[in-house]
Amino acid sequence: MRGVTPDVLPSNMIGTPYASGFDEETSNQCSGCCPECNGEIETDGGERTCRECGLVIDGYGIAHDFEPRSFEDGPNRERTGAPLTPARHDRGLSSQIGRWKDGKQQSLSNKKRRQLGRLRREHNRARFQSKAERNLAFACTEIARIVAALGMTRETTEFACTLFRQAQDEELLIGRSLEAFAAGSIYAVCRCRSLPDSAQEIASVARCEESALRNAYSVLNVEFGLETSIQQPQQLLPKFADQLDVPAGVRRRARDLADVAVDEGLANGRHPAGLAGAALYLACGEHDLSVTQSEVASVADVSIVTIRQRRDELQAVLE
Repeated sequence: MRGVTPDVLPSNMIGTPYASGFDEETSNQCSGCCPECNGEIETDGGERTCRECGLVIDGYGIAHDFEPRSFEDGPNRERTGAPLTPARHDRGLSSQIGRWKDGKQQSLSNKKRRQLGRLRREHNRARFQSKAERNLAFACTEIARIVAALGMTRETTEFACTLFRQAQDEELLIGRSLEAFAAGSIYAVCRCRSLPDSAQEIASVARCEESALRNAYSVLNVEFGLETSIQQPQQLLPKFADQLDVPAGVRRRARDLADVAVDEGLANGRHPAGLAGAALYLACGEHDLSVTQSEVASVADVSIVTIRQRRDELQAVLE
């Protein structure tokens, strides 16, 4: 109703705030002048500031404007719920029907609870349009469970769900285990992003054998040509140091020893976990920290002989 003259308004609206505008100001300009320089005052991000001298006058309670959001297709200012996520089979578009309270947090009657129970049952039946969608929902749940058990990030979940979705679209799951491909997708993410989690650790919390996990990863790697990186000893040192609970000085010295080993070519053709364990064992010895070869080998998941051999090779380079 902005811009309408009072002579065409009903008699009951003349003299009200709605006669020539709204009761709430929508611009970022505020009335008044700066107490320091008499400059113009503006509101930005919930604060009233002076445009001339930059003085923050006070914190404004309501920010009437909203920041634009940029997407691939261009700027978009819509505010329509949570963003889409590949971590769910429907990308997060499905709705949930409550149980005990309504939208105003008031208790429901017994009749309404029975009605919602029937609606919830029919809603769950209609969630999946096909067997493939049901399998995808199961795989997303399994991936989220494994990632949570290993303490990984949500980005790992989304990346692994995307890999599994692509494998399903390419019909790579026919005759293969869903659990194995879910675990194999997580291991593929670890290899692509240089995460220290090994296949044995993932298989320990997955619902499949390590051989099935590696088979699924091999299929993903061959079919999609994953850009995996070579694992370096430096990437495994923080994980081993956390498990042995060594101080920061030992960690820095172990990192320096691992850098020397890589520069001298000792990492070529050798298991990175064994070389990382040997560097950590030497660093503990230099700081008079009591750590046995058996403890380091258990953390690195290699044999004691491997730790001893890598230690001797690293000592020979240092001399």
